[in-house]
Amino acid sequence: MTKTAIQPHLALLLLSLTGGGVERATLRLAGEFARRGVAVDLLVCRPQGELLDAVPPQVRLLPLPDTGSLAGRVAALRAAGRQRRALLRPVLLAPHASRALRHLPALARYLHAEQPAALLAAKTPVNLVALWARRLAGAPTRLVVSERAQLSQIARPGRPAKRSALPRLAGLFYAEADAIVAVSGGVADDLAAQTGLPRGRITVIHNGIVDAGFADRAAQPAPHPWLADGGAPVLLAVGRLAPEKDYPTLLRAFARLRRARAARLLILGEGPLRAELQALAETLGIEADLAMPGFCANPLAAMSRAAAFVLSSRTEGFPNVLAEALACGCPVVSTDCPSGPREILDGGRYGRLVPVGDADALAAALAATLDAPPDREALRRRGYEFSVARAAEAYLDLLLPGAGGA
Repeated sequence: MTKTAIQPHLALLLLSLTGGGVERATLRLAGEFARRGVAVDLLVCRPQGELLDAVPPQVRLLPLPDTGSLAGRVAALRAAGRQRRALLRPVLLAPHASRALRHLPALARYLHAEQPAALLAAKTPVNLVALWARRLAGAPTRLVVSERAQLSQIARPGRPAKRSALPRLAGLFYAEADAIVAVSGGVADDLAAQTGLPRGRITVIHNGIVDAGFADRAAQPAPHPWLADGGAPVLLAVGRLAPEKDYPTLLRAFARLRRARAARLLILGEGPLRAELQALAETLGIEADLAMPGFCANPLAAMSRAAAFVLSSRTEGFPNVLAEALACGCPVVSTDCPSGPREILDGGRYGRLVPVGDADALAAALAATLDAPPDREALRRRGYEFSVARAAEAYLDLLLPGAGGA
């Protein structure tokens, strides 16, 4: 009589389901894990956001109850034990502690009751809450923490105490993780420098962006009329309208480009800087050639039709949109920001890199790309190297060692 194989059980932890790169990458992993026969729980502190309907149907979505700020802080101090002194200022005394902290008791109860084989957490505050929850639960669950951005940027001078304390807290508690992942070599180097963790303890796994449905999504109808009207070339940017994306530099670069040639700029994304960017566009006289229609659930359909994709960010971890654009065969221009673009573009082999904040250099690179676009098939092959299957295999090696990729 043969024994029935036990289905591996994994949990993935997110703060919310907003339409960001971290959330998209995690949902892709969850779907790939499930496709390989793994039982997947997606734990979400706040079950809201643009990607709520994008949770794969075979993945169990479990909202973690909000037990309140006080309960979360007390639980964190209990979990910290002899290291609780390090938490006093950023956790107990901070007027606005991490939102994930409010869900710490619920996560500890989940781990104690369900005891999944492994838990994958994403982003520094969520990683810390996961580590403290496992301490409280006393569960044998393996824990993999993943850094998705430059910790030095998250905790740079002038940030609130809850952020400036993150490098010290990560240095104290990350050593307990069964594995530490960074989404790019630059993020890994920065994490080691900021925390004192051995660089050899940090595994680099690039985000997977190409899955089985990628080509179909790229072939869907254009999400904006400019992409199908045969008019002037359309430059495309995708990302939240937030300071780190440095759209003011992009608008100034576009204004310089428009003095020499016809072109249009389409920015897909929503965020707090919309009014500021619209005002700047009017000042620059480019409002007629700029469109900002808001969040787009499927930017691939735009990437596959744009004349060029542009990333103007000041800082990134691993910009998924850059790899997505390549996989769509779209020529790209990017700032050489820390970190990710240089790795994705192989030092400039697959797209021009320009200094951060340099509107003149960005305008020149866009003009050169429009004048002499690279071979789109070569770009597509490079983009397809960032497959979800490859990323999932690497994560499963850490989450379920010895399981043969589930």
